Amino acid sequence: MSTDDESFHPLGDEWEDELETMLDDTEYDSDLGMEMAQDAMRVTKGELSEAEFHERHHEAVMEEFGEDERPTKEAYEAAQEEASGTVSNMLGAFDGDGDETRRETMKKMGVGAAAVGLGAFGTASDGPEESLAAGDGPRQETTEESPTDTQWGMTIDLERCDGCLTCMTACTQENSLDDGVNWMYVMAWEDENNDSPEGGNGLSESGAYTDFNMGSEFNMLVRPCQHCTDAPCEKVCPTTARHTRDKDGLVLTDYDVCIGCRYCQVACPYGVNYFQWDEPSTDYSDLDESHTMGDYEYGERWVDSRAPRGVMSKCTMCPSRQDGTQGEEKVGTSACEDACPPGAIQFGNVNDEKSDPYQHREHPTKSRAVVHLTNSIESSKSAPSPDDIDSALSEGDDVETAIEKIDGLSDNSSFTEDQLAIMKAIDILSEGLEPGDEENNSILRNEQNILASVEAIQQYVDLESDEALEALQLGDGSEQEAKFRLHQYTGKPSSFQLLEDIGTNPNVTYLGQEPGPEAQQVDGPTSPEDVGLVDERQEVLDNETVGGVDGVSL
Repeated sequence: MSTDDESFHPLGDEWEDELETMLDDTEYDSDLGMEMAQDAMRVTKGELSEAEFHERHHEAVMEEFGEDERPTKEAYEAAQEEASGTVSNMLGAFDGDGDETRRETMKKMGVGAAAVGLGAFGTASDGPEESLAAGDGPRQETTEESPTDTQWGMTIDLERCDGCLTCMTACTQENSLDDGVNWMYVMAWEDENNDSPEGGNGLSESGAYTDFNMGSEFNMLVRPCQHCTDAPCEKVCPTTARHTRDKDGLVLTDYDVCIGCRYCQVACPYGVNYFQWDEPSTDYSDLDESHTMGDYEYGERWVDSRAPRGVMSKCTMCPSRQDGTQGEEKVGTSACEDACPPGAIQFGNVNDEKSDPYQHREHPTKSRAVVHLTNSIESSKSAPSPDDIDSALSEGDDVETAIEKIDGLSDNSSFTEDQLAIMKAIDILSEGLEPGDEENNSILRNEQNILASVEAIQQYVDLESDEALEALQLGDGSEQEAKFRLHQYTGKPSSFQLLEDIGTNPNVTYLGQEPGPEAQQVDGPTSPEDVGLVDERQEVLDNETVGGVDGVSL
């Protein structure tokens, strides 16, 4: 479905009407919510300043909510000189000597109290949100911190996605979500240029490739929250419940502060927010404690797992993992990535050149090949170990002999000329970047393993001889020839972000085919019902999907 000139929302008139109807069901001003959402998107597009946005709606917000906790015009102007524009960074910029609480800091900024009641939908029996929402209990003191270089995000290879919905199931289980609250959403689509299932048949712009594609025959799209660097949903929140963490860029919801006005849902260009209408199916006492220990950046804030009644929720990118409350080994991981069988999701610090999402985004062809050769479900295609190579080869072996010897190492694996060619191409194109000891560096670690195997083979076989290069179809062994060989193997994927023209700076990047403006959702290879999930949003999503700059978004 296409947008028209009268619709401000990227999802178009139908979605906008749904949102307005939704706001009419709340106790809050629908017109104000729609107007603030429209202006918030104008801010991200650069058409309106943050200070002007605050001033434009300040009086109406005060009248509607009794207070306006959004940073004032003065706070925004000061923050431009001392910090970035997020609420959290502005709190730090106004921290003074470090002896003030978050509440006192916010008062100095002119943004009201730190916590408000849960509103009409608040629950009296759902755990610590009751006392914290009432302003009781200690708040951790703020301290000045230098800006961090961490920004959690993802690179998702849509051509490896097989539509199994395992990531959705894992997210639901990890966060104890109610039926139909699908923070991670996977869909199949088709448009005027791409049919399903034929559209995802393993063809790329560079030509046919037959060995790489492990995904579905359908065109797939995986849609978590984009955790935008400039999030419109944060701008419209009157209580600062929706906030961006300074330390890692995650856009989260403070369940103890959210009043359920749903303005964030209207302002989100991607349609990823959920409102918890009823009492959650999982009682607070049954939640894993690691999910409720809170974000301690500016006071204890419950930001993870399912939301209490009357509160907004969305994909959180697993902050309890990133904060180490589930163990240091889970820092830099997400439930959806861990569960993805074909390795389509690469999660990590998108600002770190050694991280999986960075490598996958900046070197997609090489990284695709590395993932394909080392993915756990493809043991038959894994690169042989240096020890196995040493035990099998002899000095003076040629390429054909070496392949035959390595292929005979195990009855459960095979080794082909094509695999050796891809391993050598990876060797030629490697930047030599060491993976280091940080998390999210599996692509570089696996690349190092492949390079070690290539080096072991080259102790016995001259892989740079004219004869070997010809046998491996690597031409003259140049980087250009190596790239061409990898393109034959993995394709040459396009890279895109959803709704890049909106200016939200999303931290999810996609590899593969981008849906066009007329894209439609279709039944995929696996339905939610097949895996015990409920797709309650299907009626809304049927005619909407994520397109290009002129398209619309799911």
